[in-house]
Amino acid sequence: MTNDGNIKIGMQGNTEKNNAVNRARLQNWLLAAFLVLAGIAALLWAFSYYTHRDLNPSLLLTFWRLAVIGFCGYALLRRSLTAWIIAGMLLGAEIGHDFPSAARNLQVLSTIFLRLIKTIVAPLIFGTLVVGIAGHADLKQVGRMGVKALIYFEVITTLALLIGLAAANLSHAGAGVQKKAETTAAQAPAAPPAQPQKGTDIILHAFPENIAKAVAEGQVLQVVVFSIIFAIALALLSEEKRRPMILFCESLSEVMFKFTNIVMMFAPFAVLGAMAATVGSMGFEVLKSLLHLLATLYAALFVFLLFVLVPVALLARLPLKKFFRAVAEPVSIAFATASSEAALPRAMESMEAFGVPRQIVAFVMPTGYSFNLDGSTLYLSMAALFVAQAAGIHLSIGQQVAMMLTLMLTSKGVAGVPRAMLVILSGTVDSFQLPMWPVLILLGIDQLMDMARTATNVLGNCMATAVVARWEGALGKGAAAPTVLDAVVD
Repeated sequence: MTNDGNIKIGMQGNTEKNNAVNRARLQNWLLAAFLVLAGIAALLWAFSYYTHRDLNPSLLLTFWRLAVIGFCGYALLRRSLTAWIIAGMLLGAEIGHDFPSAARNLQVLSTIFLRLIKTIVAPLIFGTLVVGIAGHADLKQVGRMGVKALIYFEVITTLALLIGLAAANLSHAGAGVQKKAETTAAQAPAAPPAQPQKGTDIILHAFPENIAKAVAEGQVLQVVVFSIIFAIALALLSEEKRRPMILFCESLSEVMFKFTNIVMMFAPFAVLGAMAATVGSMGFEVLKSLLHLLATLYAALFVFLLFVLVPVALLARLPLKKFFRAVAEPVSIAFATASSEAALPRAMESMEAFGVPRQIVAFVMPTGYSFNLDGSTLYLSMAALFVAQAAGIHLSIGQQVAMMLTLMLTSKGVAGVPRAMLVILSGTVDSFQLPMWPVLILLGIDQLMDMARTATNVLGNCMATAVVARWEGALGKGAAAPTVLDAVVD
């Protein structure tokens, strides 16, 4: 019986191993098929667009739909939330293209997801920050982390602004737009009201007058300031009075992480709804007239990633492969929803699983959402120069530097929510006496640009968290909670 039992167990183990090998092979084949078919579709589109030759539309659609089917099959076998999110994006784009009227109603899926995420952010930040500061009672570390984080934020965002200015000066994406100005501006939705920020406004914006109001309005920075002061006050109490609140906040943090895990299961459907509604409302035609600008932004963000973030990671001795694997999911959520806030809970979990202690994650990540919007600041400098180019107004180097300094201030303290940057851009344009109609043109493709810059914001904040942890000598020294590990391990 013993030998027969061992034989059966061995046979079962070999069967499971063979099934796993076959599954992995099928995954690789499906992924390869997707890349080949999508590549053929892209080449056919590029050939048609640049040679002005009409190809059979059904041929292009056939290759693209087969590519989408291949990736969906890969995602089902992969059983990874990141893969499911990407599949949702592809399916959403296809549904938006084929059924534009019905697709617009699918926006409700992403709205539900964003509402649920917004209920997580404030209690998660409060619980993790209070435990991180008061639980260790090391107020000197908090001050030290704050100084390091702010220095890092300022250096990186300044580099982002410079890259944005350089990209706009090299590409001249705004030149030649004047001819299309009246038509595009007339069809575009109304621009947000220009609200230039003064220095005092930026300072006041950081401090809450009502914590309930700050939570309701999604003012992340105000919640952070309240949580830090609350944690400092708690740390100054005796152990007898401090301990019950610490235990409550620890439980609150764990519950909110588990809450996040539940909500994230809905993310692929939310992404599908967001993409379907976007493509259904705008279509792909909007890309043709503004493809130059869109390509400039994506190229500038790639340059920022390659020549700023990657060197920073190498200097900080971060394991690049492990880091990019950790941030893949929150970055994909940010890209699909165009909301940094939507990716915040999962980004915090991913960084803790990566090896950053929770107290550093809880302090640096939310603070970066107001002071380290890398993608948004790069876009602001590029977009402001695009406005001047579109209007035929030449800005000298001195004027561009003055504009950059203005953007360095006005871009701080802005909530990481969709379309927030348009308000800052409108205020900057108004301050420099530039016309507003080019901003109306930008509104036509703002969703597609917002997706890229928001994903860069999340990636930059994850990088900042890991760098500060390395700076503190704490990277890899803290064990992630089981709730977090269960969430991020595929």
